[in-house]
Amino acid sequence: MDKYSFLNAAHTSFFAEMYDKYLRSPDSVEPSWRAFFQGFDFGVESQLDGGFDFDAADAATAQVPEALQKEFKVVKLIDAYRSRGHLFTRTNPVRERRKYEPSLALENFGLNQSDLATVFTAGEILGMGPSPLSEILRHLEKIYCESIGVEYMYIRNPERIEWIQNWLNVNENHPTFSASQKKHILNKLTQAVSFETFLHTKYVGQKRFSLEGNESLIPAVDALVERAAALGVKEFVMGMAHRGRLNVLTNIFGKSPKDIFSEFDGKDYEQVVFDGDVKYHLGWTSDRMSDNGNQISMSIAPNPSHLETVGAVVEGISRAKQDASYQDDFSKVLPIVVHGDAAIAGQGLVYEVVQMATLDGYKTHGTIHIVVNNQIGFTTNYLDARSSTYCTDVGKVTLSPVLHVNADDVEAVVHASLFALEYRMRFKKDVFIDLLGYRKYGHNEGDEPRFTQPKLYKAIAKHQNPRDIYAAKLMAEGTVTQDEVKALEAAYKADLEEDLEDSRKEEKTVITPFMAETWKDFKVVQEAGMMEKIDTTVATDKLTDVAKALTELPDDKKFLRKVDKLVRDRKKMFFEADKLDWAMGELLAYGTLMQEGYSVRISGQDVERGTFSHRHAVMKVEDSEEEVVLLDRMAHKDGQFQIYNSLLSEYGVVGFDYGYAMASPNTLTIWEAQFGDFSNGAQIMIDQYISAAEDKWKLQNGLVILLPHGYEGQGAEHSSARMERYLQLCAKDNMFVADCSTPASMFHLLRRQMKAEYRKPLIVFTPKSLLRHPQAVSSVAEFAEGSFQEVIGDGQMKAETVKTVVFCTGKFYYDLLAERDTLGRDDVALVRVEQLFPLPADQMKAVIAQYPNADDIVWAQEEPRNMGAWSHMLMHFDQAHIMRVASRRFYASPAAGSAVRSKRRHQEIIDYVFDKTKDNMVRPIKK
Repeated sequence: MDKYSFLNAAHTSFFAEMYDKYLRSPDSVEPSWRAFFQGFDFGVESQLDGGFDFDAADAATAQVPEALQKEFKVVKLIDAYRSRGHLFTRTNPVRERRKYEPSLALENFGLNQSDLATVFTAGEILGMGPSPLSEILRHLEKIYCESIGVEYMYIRNPERIEWIQNWLNVNENHPTFSASQKKHILNKLTQAVSFETFLHTKYVGQKRFSLEGNESLIPAVDALVERAAALGVKEFVMGMAHRGRLNVLTNIFGKSPKDIFSEFDGKDYEQVVFDGDVKYHLGWTSDRMSDNGNQISMSIAPNPSHLETVGAVVEGISRAKQDASYQDDFSKVLPIVVHGDAAIAGQGLVYEVVQMATLDGYKTHGTIHIVVNNQIGFTTNYLDARSSTYCTDVGKVTLSPVLHVNADDVEAVVHASLFALEYRMRFKKDVFIDLLGYRKYGHNEGDEPRFTQPKLYKAIAKHQNPRDIYAAKLMAEGTVTQDEVKALEAAYKADLEEDLEDSRKEEKTVITPFMAETWKDFKVVQEAGMMEKIDTTVATDKLTDVAKALTELPDDKKFLRKVDKLVRDRKKMFFEADKLDWAMGELLAYGTLMQEGYSVRISGQDVERGTFSHRHAVMKVEDSEEEVVLLDRMAHKDGQFQIYNSLLSEYGVVGFDYGYAMASPNTLTIWEAQFGDFSNGAQIMIDQYISAAEDKWKLQNGLVILLPHGYEGQGAEHSSARMERYLQLCAKDNMFVADCSTPASMFHLLRRQMKAEYRKPLIVFTPKSLLRHPQAVSSVAEFAEGSFQEVIGDGQMKAETVKTVVFCTGKFYYDLLAERDTLGRDDVALVRVEQLFPLPADQMKAVIAQYPNADDIVWAQEEPRNMGAWSHMLMHFDQAHIMRVASRRFYASPAAGSAVRSKRRHQEIIDYVFDKTKDNMVRPIKK
C-alpha cells in the first residue's frame, strides 16, 4: 500500500482547504502536511518546466490521485488570482495596461480548456461550493480582474486575510446599491462635475487644480463619511494637496461656493493683520449632519504646496483629538489623507508617516489613504516617476491592503471606499485606495498638456466624464430618466449662479478660522503683546511636591546604581544644596504645569533619557526593563505626561507634533532634536507651517522645538543648530526664539508658553555641555519667584568701572565668564540676551545706558560671522552699528573638524572680546 493511499479516503474539499491554508500561511499547517505540500509544489513546478524529477519531488505527484492533483492545481489558480489578479484588471480608463508575465492562463497551472466543465470542490474555498472550473474562473475574474484590483496576500495575518476574502466573495466584489443609493451617488457625481464645469466657464484660465477625471472621489468620500458616522465615528480629519481641494471643500465639507468665488475674484481680506493664502491651500472646519441623524465634526487641514506635508499634520491633529476625547476608542476619530500619485511615490515623508502607523506615540488606529491618480506628475509620465509597480507600494511596508479602482466606475469606487472603512474600523490599520483616473487639463488650467503627452490627451479629449458614463448606465437599467439627470444638473448650477451673484456684492473675503471652537478662548497678539510679562511664579510647596516625586524611586523595584545615584543627587540638590541643574529645571516646569491642569507631550529621538543623558524622564527597572515615569507618580496633578522616543524621523515627527499642538493648545507639545542641526531634515515644516501659518491661515500653534546647540569641538555636524535660519524667518509676531543660560530661565520660559493667553511657536537653543556646568544652576527661590527675563544683566560689575559691555547668549556666557575671572577684569560687563525674538531691544538699550563710561559695545558669538545671531542684530537692533563683533571668521562649515583647530578659533573670539587690539578675524579681501 503506497504511503499516499489515505488521500483516496477523505473528501477532496478537505485537502483543497488544507492546501489553500498552506498557500496563505505555510507555518499554519501541521509540519507533515507542510512537507507534503512542498513536495507536491516542487513536483508540479518541475512538470510545468518540462523537467519532472520523481526522486527530487519524493514522487508526491505520482502517488496523489489525478483528481486530487487537479483540485490542487485549481487551488493554485485561485491563489494566483488572489496574489496577482490585480495585474490583469480593467482599472485604467484611458491607457492600455502594461503586460505582465506569466499570465493567469489555465495552461500556466497545468489545466486546459477540457477542464472547464469539470466540477471542482475547490470552489468551496471561495464560498461557492463545488463548481465547474468555468464558473470558478468567472467568479475569480469578477472579484479580482474587473474595476477593482486588490493587493492583500502579503499580509502576515490569517485572520485579516480571511476577513478580506470573505468580504470580496460577497456579491463577487461588486456593489448591490438600491435605486435610491444610486440616485444619491449620481447626485454627488453631478455636483462634482458641475462644480468644475462652472468654474471653468466663469474663471477662464484661472488655476483651480480641477478634479476632472477623478470626480468619483466626491461620492466615495461622501459615502465613507455617511457610513463612518453610522459606525460611531465622531470626527474626521482630512488632508490633501490642491488637486480637487475646492470641490471637496464645497461638496463634502459644506463650504459655501460664495466664499470660494470671492477668493477667485481676488478680493482683499477683511482681516487687516493677515496675509492669507491661495484658495486651494485654506483649511476648513464644519459640523455635518449625516443622513442617519449623527452629527460629525469635519476638519480639512490647511496645507502648503509642498506635497504630502499635510499628511503628518493630519496624523498629529487626529492623535490629539483621540487623546483628548476618545482614549477609550481611538477609532472615533478618522484620519483621511488624499495623495497625488507622483507625490506618494516620490516624497520620502510618506514613508516616515506610514512608519508611524503602529507606534505608541504616533498611532491613530488606522488611516484611510486615497490616491487621486492622474498618471502624470506635472509633466512626468508614471514610468519616469517611480521604480515600483504601483504608486501605492509604500503601503506594503505596514502590510496594508491596497485597492486599485477605475475612477470611471463610480459604484466600484464607492464600494472600495466602504471596504476601506470597514477594514479600518475592524482592524485599526491603514488601508490604501488607488483611484485610477486622469487629468483633463494640464497641471493647472493654464498649462498645455499636449506638449508632453500628445497621444494621451487625444484619448482624454474623446473620453466621457464619469458622471455621463454613470448616468447612461442608470438610464439603461431604468433607474433614472434623462429628464431627471438634466434636472439634477440644472438645480445645482442654479444654486451656483445664485452664490456667484451674492459673492459679487461683497467687497472683501472673510477667512473662517480653522478649528475655531478649539481656539475660542485664546487671544491673537502682536509683538507688543508678546513682550508683556506673564506670571509664571509657583508656590514653593508646589515645587516641593513635584521635587518629592522626582527624587523618590519606588522601593519595590531595583534600578541601576547610576540611576539610584542620579535620583539621590537630585534630592540633594533640591533639599540640601539649593542648586538645581538643567534637568531639574525642565522637569519641574513640566510637573508644575501638570499641577495646574496642563498636559505635556514630548517626542523626538531619545527624549525619554535625553541624548546627553540628562533628562531621565523614563527610568528602566534593571531586571525587567519595566518603565517608571516619576512625573506620573506625582500627587495632585490634573494634567497628563506623555514622552515618546520617536522613530528616526525629523520631517514626519515635527509635522505630527505641530498637528498635535494645533489641536491641543493646552498641552505643552515639545519636539526635541537629537542635535540641533537635525532640524534641517524638517525644514519644510519649519518654513511652511511653524514660521508662516499664523499669517497664511490664522493658525496659532504653541509647539516648542528644543535644539541642542553649542561649540564643544566635536566637528562640523552637531555643533550648530543654525540659529541664523530661524532668526531669518522671524518677522513681527510669528514666533519666539530663545537661548537660555540658566535652569530657572528655561523653567519660566516653558511655563510662559502655557500660561499665556495666546500661542506662538517657541524655538529654544538648548545646551549640551552646559547641562552639567557647575555654574549653570538656579536656586529654588529663582524657580518660585520672578518670570522669564529676556535680558539678564551683569550684577557683579560696578557700573562706573565698566568700559566694555558684551552681549552674548547661552553657553558662550560661561566661556566668557571663566576668561574674565582668569584675567581678573572688572571693566567688562557680560549681558545675556535670553530671548532673540522678539528682540528685547529696549531692554538692551537700557543696559547700555546703565554704563555711562562704556565706550566699547560688543556682540560676541561662538558661531562664524555669517551664522549665529549677528545678522539678526543688524536687522532688529538699531544700535548694532556701534557694536564691535567678536565671532569666528566667515565659514561655509559651522565648525572645524579638528578639535585643536576648533579650540584655537574659539579662544581667538574670547581673546578679541577682552582685547580689541587683537586680530579682529575679519580681514578685507586683498585685491
